[in-house]
Amino acid sequence: MNLQDLTPIQIAIIVAVVVVVIGAIIVFAQRRRTEKLRSRFGPEYERSVAESGDRRRAEAQLEKRAERVEKYHLRSLTAEDRARFTEQWDRVQAHFVDAPAGAVAEADQLLGDIMATCGYPMGDFEQRAADISVDHPIVVQNYRSAHDIALRQAKGQSTTEDLRRAMIHYRSLFEDLVYDRKEAVVDRRPASVERRELESEEIHRRAS
Repeated sequence: MNLQDLTPIQIAIIVAVVVVVIGAIIVFAQRRRTEKLRSRFGPEYERSVAESGDRRRAEAQLEKRAERVEKYHLRSLTAEDRARFTEQWDRVQAHFVDAPAGAVAEADQLLGDIMATCGYPMGDFEQRAADISVDHPIVVQNYRSAHDIALRQAKGQSTTEDLRRAMIHYRSLFEDLVYDRKEAVVDRRPASVERRELESEEIHRRAS
């Protein structure tokens, strides 16, 4: 059929159909993009959308974040690394009994050392958290919470319970990084269980 043989109404219908098809393809592609990013980033996706106030802008930022991290030369820790960092973590956790604030600061530093060993560049905190969120999108929330408590502690605004909670959060990220877990579960054990463990460690240490 020659285009010249079509009536204006037929041409309008064809154009309308093409527009609808193209629109449907765009909508489908956008939904696929959203589903992929939401699946990959979990709560970090919703956090980014809430912060930016615009879904498309947030999704573009998350994609850039993933592309940036893909360019890093990340590596898994060796068995020797794991043993060394586990020993250091045990010392930090034991130190919490006598100096909670100091232990939290040490935990923050230890996490930074682990990230550097894995190949993450050591920029400012927000940059580190963004990088970590690509492969550890669940526990990065714990990391942010722990860091916030550490900042408040520097101003004398954190309680011992806050510091205990920070250690629990740091431990979640520690376990994911050291044991290379890509799919994490927030606070794998209930906070009450984690709290009892720390309290038990404290009682045991004071008794020894």
